[in-house]
Amino acid sequence: MQRQYALAQTSKAVAYAALAQDNTDEGLLARIADGDRQAMRTLYGRHSVKLFRFVLRLVGDEAKAEDIVSEVFFDVWRQADRFEGRSQVATWIFAIARFKALTARRGRRDQALDQTVIETVADTADNPEAALQKKSDAALLRSCIAQLSADHREVIDLVYYHNMSVEQVAAVIGVPQGTVKTRMFYARKQISELYLRAHGRTACHA
Repeated sequence: MQRQYALAQTSKAVAYAALAQDNTDEGLLARIADGDRQAMRTLYGRHSVKLFRFVLRLVGDEAKAEDIVSEVFFDVWRQADRFEGRSQVATWIFAIARFKALTARRGRRDQALDQTVIETVADTADNPEAALQKKSDAALLRSCIAQLSADHREVIDLVYYHNMSVEQVAAVIGVPQGTVKTRMFYARKQISELYLRAHGRTACHA
């Protein structure tokens, strides 16, 4: 009896030691479910910046976005043991954030998404003229994206600026994959049309 108990304890210790070496999101979440604060700090550091940018584009207010991100990770801490693994951890976290952001946005009169911000870094090999052209093109592209519907901007944001797959985006926003593909198709088509129509001018016009 004592030997069986000792073997069980040893197996448990070995399993936890292996888990402690697993720094994947899934491994971190399993440790968080066991109350591991260091795992929580690691997961927060890995996703908080991208999550903040995503939420900010939805609510348009930095203070509110910070509050929502804090709430999201508090929920992750409390609900880590409920994660069923039907999606990636990042997808699960973004879905929580999206729900909270849309709930907060519905409480405001202004329902419009803040303009999507595209971070553009000029190549160090560029000459001043080329760098200025890149900056001008980025501003023009921002203006075109701002004219998309909220649903289309959201898909563009998740796919291109958060590197999510169609499957992940579908899980985050709660629609079929076919719907995501359709929104991507029309969003890219509209961006292309607006960009070509407006290229060389200071703004896009629908």
